[in-house]
Amino acid sequence: MTLYKVFVRILLALFVLSFFSNCFAEDIAGIITISEGLRLATDNNRLIKIASFNKDIASTDTLVAKSKLLPSLNASFSQTYLAHQPGTVFGSQTAFLSQKDYLSYGINLYQTIYDFRANVSRYEASKTVLDVTKLDIVRIRNLVALDFINTYFDLLETEKMILVAQKEVERFEEHLKVAQSLYTEGVITKNDLLQAEVMLSDARQRLLTMKNMRSTNASKMNNILARPINAEVRVIDVPMDVSEALELEKAWKTAETERSEIMIIDHELKILDLQETATKSEYYPKLFAQGGYNFTENRYQFPQGNWSMVLGMNVNLFSGGSTKAEVSKVIYRREQLLEQKRKLVDDIELEVEKSYLDLKNAIEKIQVTKDAASQAEENLRIHKIRYEEGIATSTDVVDAITLLTTAETNYHRAVYELRRAQAELQYAIGLDLVSMYSH
Repeated sequence: MTLYKVFVRILLALFVLSFFSNCFAEDIAGIITISEGLRLATDNNRLIKIASFNKDIASTDTLVAKSKLLPSLNASFSQTYLAHQPGTVFGSQTAFLSQKDYLSYGINLYQTIYDFRANVSRYEASKTVLDVTKLDIVRIRNLVALDFINTYFDLLETEKMILVAQKEVERFEEHLKVAQSLYTEGVITKNDLLQAEVMLSDARQRLLTMKNMRSTNASKMNNILARPINAEVRVIDVPMDVSEALELEKAWKTAETERSEIMIIDHELKILDLQETATKSEYYPKLFAQGGYNFTENRYQFPQGNWSMVLGMNVNLFSGGSTKAEVSKVIYRREQLLEQKRKLVDDIELEVEKSYLDLKNAIEKIQVTKDAASQAEENLRIHKIRYEEGIATSTDVVDAITLLTTAETNYHRAVYELRRAQAELQYAIGLDLVSMYSH
């Protein structure tokens, strides 16, 4: 084999490999599984990124509150210039007390010893606020996940509706061919032929509507995933689980312990308790210690530099009633939050019950509709034979096609209604949807 032939075969092999690689790459382009989509949605979603900044802000607030527990260290440096040299008069003599120009510097340390838990309460409140921001991110993350799951199943349902519409078009096309043949033979009238043409046109319009709806759902999914709106999207169906949900009472109890919204209010109540403690501390004295070294350049003073240590107490004797008003505001805010929590619990119980009933209803719909399609298909087959034999009318065939399309549509809608209801129930009781659909 010559070197030229070897070279040509290598080039041919590379071309074939490149061709199939491109075909494979195009084949997998745009495919999104529900687990991968949830990961992308929760990683790239802008609402979650915005909420993450609240966590960063709250984290820095904890550092500010913590700084109040630590000693403060201050340094000073100054150069003084006087118009007249200070002094004092002893009879007829004058004694200077200070230089006309002098240098001063010092370093001082201040530490609150005890303030009836004012600063400690503020620090603990700031850490609780940080926990609230984390819970809020969990809440938003789960809400984004639910939105993605519903959109994912909407897209899958639309694709099934497109297949149903395509089958309907094919059935009406087949019926029209039979009708044209029978009309040519003089077996049927022109009205029967027109009816078949009108029904075919109507089915094609429904197919176009379904395709447009599919494009809309794909764009919505791209928006959730922060992808280009017109990017190609292909989804993969997931196995259907028709098992019964947990009991309603257990679902309510799970929701009361797992829903982030309820935990957020509980944390806010804790913050109010800490704020009340910090506010009431204004009624009591604050003990502090202060020490440092100060130097003043003054040849008339001895010593020029000196160490100091101060133990003291500050107490606010009267503040115009502001402390009492602040405490009252905290009390009112607590009552408001408690009432808000009671309403939230009621709303969540209603949400859980609705999702639970929707799930049961969807399961029952599937059981009712799963055999209807095969029965409707057999009904269509019989009417087509009868029509070709001149026993049945065109209306009978049209009704049979419509009945089969309705049966297939109802089944697929029930399937995806079930899947959406499962996700909504899991969200309602506070489960992490990303982990639930990760496998």
